[in-house]
Amino acid sequence: MYAIIETGGKQEKVVVGDILNVELLTNKKDVTFSKVLLLSDGDKVEVGKPYVKGAKVSAEILEQFRAPKVIAFTYRRRKSSRRIHGHRQYLTKIKITEIAS
Repeated sequence: MYAIIETGGKQEKVVVGDILNVELLTNKKDVTFSKVLLLSDGDKVEVGKPYVKGAKVSAEILEQFRAPKVIAFTYRRRKSSRRIHGHRQYLTKIKITEIAS
């Protein structure tokens, strides 16, 4: 059984036991995702319009951390112009514990 959930403006395919990094979630122990876009149980597939009614995905929060720094470097040749900008995204590591329809 797998599901496609929406979190942080992105879509993720999840299976029970998966460990993923998603955008920052509040500092709790457990989290429930109710925005389930697709639910599949072997040969039966439920597609939501836009979400599957009554479907929930439960997950356990493992840790809060920051991703490695991403550097955006802009350079204009022969203009003596350059700009360096860095960014570190806050992320949450979660483990999927249950998919309920």
